[in-house]
Amino acid sequence: MRETPQIITRVYDFLLYLIPQVAKFPRSERYQLGERLESISFDILELLLEACFTKEKSILLQKANVKLEKARYYVRLCKDLKIIPLHRYEVISKMINEIGVQLGGWLKQQKSKT
Repeated sequence: MRETPQIITRVYDFLLYLIPQVAKFPRSERYQLGERLESISFDILELLLEACFTKEKSILLQKANVKLEKARYYVRLCKDLKIIPLHRYEVISKMINEIGVQLGGWLKQQKSKT
């Protein structure tokens, strides 16, 4: 069995932290912003998993990178609307940044192969 890439573990841990936070959103925001944030985070995980098992990784990694950037803005919007407290925003932002660094490294590696 193949060892799970660290970025997959990071995104998984991010989802483990994010899902209970979204459950605490006010009802009016949970089904708009919260659902979008969760959905895009699941999309990131799925794209990265697909990239692990395909030869053409660059396209999937670029899509994941765009979705990660969208997630950044959704989280920032949650903070600005005071849906999440500042300390939770900091934790989530740090997790997103760590994922972004790893994703950027993977993208760079793929570009150097071509």
